[in-house]
Amino acid sequence: MKVKARGEESLDHLLKRFKKLCEKEGLTKDVKRSAYYEKPSEQRRRRERQMRKRELKRIQQQLKRDIEVKKRRRRLMRL
Repeated sequence: MKVKARGEESLDHLLKRFKKLCEKEGLTKDVKRSAYYEKPSEQRRRRERQMRKRELKRIQQQLKRDIEVKKRRRRLMRL
């Protein structure tokens, strides 16, 4: 992963951008997770939690889209 300096950017700002980029990519989570042994049952539970979280997010997004569609239909019905 590379971060290029922008003009007269200080080393502190450059390091801060690098850390933020690593966090965004999820590298710090991977490093922390692999630092200790994780039992297979814990891995399974973690994966199941992630799947539930993704599923809830998908459902919420779908509900949000459905509400927006209903609002558009109502506006069209008024006209």
